[in-house]
Amino acid sequence: MHSFNMKTFARVISWTGHPLVFVSASVAVVVATQFDLQNGVPILLALLLTTLVPTAVVLVAGVRSGRWSDSDVSVRKERQRFFPWAVPFSLAGVIVLRLIHAPGYIVGGAFVTLALFVAAWIVNCWLKLSLHALFAFYCATILFQIGILWGAIGLLLAILVAWARLFLRRHTPLELIAGIMLGLVGGFVAAWSG
Repeated sequence: MHSFNMKTFARVISWTGHPLVFVSASVAVVVATQFDLQNGVPILLALLLTTLVPTAVVLVAGVRSGRWSDSDVSVRKERQRFFPWAVPFSLAGVIVLRLIHAPGYIVGGAFVTLALFVAAWIVNCWLKLSLHALFAFYCATILFQIGILWGAIGLLLAILVAWARLFLRRHTPLELIAGIMLGLVGGFVAAWSG
């Protein structure tokens, strides 16, 4: 029988809470609960093809080429080479969602995501805020608009992600709090400002 390994558990939670994973799962929940197949698939494909898949490809290529040390882009200075990719991909998502006439709240959420990337890029000049915490709390906040159960699941996972990032020493408490606060503000704006 294997004993419970806290570090392994934290790593699993951290990978589950990777922004690409957490955001993809959250988008899938929103699309599955708010749209029929005919209207939901184009939105999901637009986000996958303009934002999520290109970002994943850049992360993998960046690690393989040595541009950054890991897929979390954990080194603050390395992030300065990541954001010039992430921001245009996010902008492409906003543009394509507008072109396919996605509902305003979907386009608005994509625009807030773009704004969060820009804000994180600016903050990165001084502080390596937790993108894991930012996007986990952002998504959890939005999921509360979908339903209390989805929001509660998202919040529980977001709290676990924040704990894992701290436990694994990927971030200081200040970096974690900065990510959480920015994510909560972004989530509130995306879900309740319209």
